[in-house]
Amino acid sequence: MANNDNGASILVAFIAGAAVGAAVALLFAPATGEETREYLGQRAREGRDRAADAARQGRELKNQRDNVTTAFDRARQQFQNAGEEQDA
Repeated sequence: MANNDNGASILVAFIAGAAVGAAVALLFAPATGEETREYLGQRAREGRDRAADAARQGRELKNQRDNVTTAFDRARQQFQNAGEEQDA
């Protein structure tokens, strides 16, 4: 039974601490709720734009790599064909 009371008191202390922490955060917040939401929205849009740019750059890099790989394969094939023609 003593073990159960100890757990309950810890839970009550945790909830009370969370409530006090939330109240202090609201009192000392540097901006209003509307300003904070606007700021977070702006940051989210910036993050989305950065992610879109990174995805675009990744696609461009993949296309460039594919082009280089294709050109290399063609050059290798031509080299092999030239070697076979000389052997014949």
